Formats: sequence, C-alpha cells, structure tokens
Amino acid sequence: MSFEIPGLSEKVQSAQELVTAHVTRSVTECVTCSFQAEDMAVLHMVRAIYPDVPVLFLDTGYHFAETYTYRDQMASAWKLNLINLLPEQTVAQQESQFGILYQTAPDQCCKLRKVGPLFSALENYKTWFTGMRREQAKTRANMQAVDHFKLPSGHELVKLSPLADWTTRDVWYYAQQHGIPLLPLYDKGYSSIGCEPCTSLPLDPNDPRSGRWAGRKTECGIHIQAR
Repeated sequence: MSFEIPGLSEKVQSAQELVTAHVTRSVTECVTCSFQAEDMAVLHMVRAIYPDVPVLFLDTGYHFAETYTYRDQMASAWKLNLINLLPEQTVAQQESQFGILYQTAPDQCCKLRKVGPLFSALENYKTWFTGMRREQAKTRANMQAVDHFKLPSGHELVKLSPLADWTTRDVWYYAQQHGIPLLPLYDKGYSSIGCEPCTSLPLDPNDPRSGRWAGRKTECGIHIQAR
C-alpha cells in the first residue's frame, strides 16, 4: 500500500509551478547545490525543464569525503553542468597564512571559502534557485519562496526557494518517490551537512542545524543580504 503525506501533492505542484514560471532555459539561471537532500529535490525539478542548468557547488576543500564522492556520482548520473567554485587560496595556503580559521574565526573562514566565491559567481546570473526551507533554522523562519537578493556590488537577483514551506519529511518522501539517492551521511545521523570540521551530529534533536559550527553560529553568510 502506497503512503501519501497529506498536503504534499499541493506543495509539489506549487514548487513546480514556481520553477516553471522562472526557468527560461537561458544562461541567466543557476542552482546552488550543497548536495544535501533539499538541494537535490530542487535540482530535480529545475533539470526537468532545463537539464543543462548551471549547478554551483562551493568547493571549500573542507568537505567530507562522502560529499565529494556523492557529488561526483550524481554529476555523472545526472550529467550535471557542475561548476565547482573555489576560494582564492587552497586550504594549505589559507592555513599557512591565517592558521585554522574554522577554529579561531569561523565567520572569516566562511567568508573566504564560501561567501566570496559564491557572490562573485552570482554576478553572472539573474535568477538563483536554492533549497532553503523555513523549518531548517530560526533564522529562516520568515523567508519567502520568492525574494530579491542584492550582492555587495549592487547586482540584484531573484532568489527562489521552491521548498520554503516543506518539512524534512516532505523532502525525503519526494526523493523516495522520484528515486533520488541521498548523501550517505544522513544514514550516520547527520541532519545538516557542511564542511567536515564544522559539522557534527545534531546537538539538539529538534534543531537540524545544531550540529553546525558547534552551535557557535547558524548561518555561513551566503544567504545574508549585503549591508
């Protein structure tokens, strides 16, 4: 007997309509993808219309080995137009100059290895798809599915989060229904997965991002508007 989550079909339809309304199959759209479950669901929807959509991955050099393996497997299986965004310095260069920033100054580490490379790449696009959901963190509780995001340069994008009102359960059911394999780290108990040194099992079972940065912060900065 098949199992159906009440209300999910309406959420899927709404998300697909949002994607359809904003995908023009041009070089102006991109998807940021950490290869976590919600990003894979959004990517699945966008690719159904625009198979060659640019997929931006922040290659910090600090990711889990499992993340890199899964990224490569899915890039091959889905024939992704994968764009690996690299920081200006390698991990060795940064640590030689600044020490272990993820321990001493995590905001600065994220700025150098995530925020800077992404904001630079986003200058080339007008529409940005994300897998952000309100349920993920208190900092995201009031986020909108359609928003405008201004980069430090002044360049403005339409930022789209089709799964804004989805639950974790919704995401996992969608992945199961569409045969999307997920990052194996979930099977080890991780609920939010970023760089390996800054990711642990959740400290609070009711807060999926409580395992990020040892609870010292919640956001890396890529979703924070420039001031």
